Amino acid sequence: MATNEQRSALTRARLIGEARLLFARDGFAATSTDAILEGAGVRRGALYHHFADKAALFEAVCQQLVEQALPAVEAAAAKSRGPRDALVRGSIAWVAFVTRDDVRRILLVDAPTVLGWQRWQALDDRLSTESLKAGIVEAIAAGEIAFEGGADWLVTLANGALNALALRVGNTGAATREWQRAVRAFWAALVP
Repeated sequence: MATNEQRSALTRARLIGEARLLFARDGFAATSTDAILEGAGVRRGALYHHFADKAALFEAVCQQLVEQALPAVEAAAAKSRGPRDALVRGSIAWVAFVTRDDVRRILLVDAPTVLGWQRWQALDDRLSTESLKAGIVEAIAAGEIAFEGGADWLVTLANGALNALALRVGNTGAATREWQRAVRAFWAALVP
């Protein structure tokens, strides 16, 4: 027999899983809490036991998605031939992940509005920006890229560029080969 802690974890996972499906398909605004509850097979009290409101549930979905993206990014970067190549491979893996149909609308379209810029940025900083910064610092130290503005500003620029690219890829259906070439060209432009 499952313990209360196990049942609680299962309920939380069901709420996050159902919310993720509905947020990806319909968007945050068009997804009702009733639809989430019905799909998860739980009552309203269970939702509010785990989350303060629908926005808090949405944030948990975002966190789960970013936590799932990181291993893909790190695995791609681990196959690299050097620090700049790790940035290229990691960037391609990030864009490939966030442009998936079950991710793009949540992380790139709705998250900045639902969470607000500061909470969205804090989530991004905590879960992905650190990895990007480590890669940039390593590539600069190895002499494989150069940027006079400093690593922190390059992280901001690269992160913004990659998110903008992902939005464009997701909205236009750009060919994989084309956007991957753009990522390679971006990092190549920083070669000293």
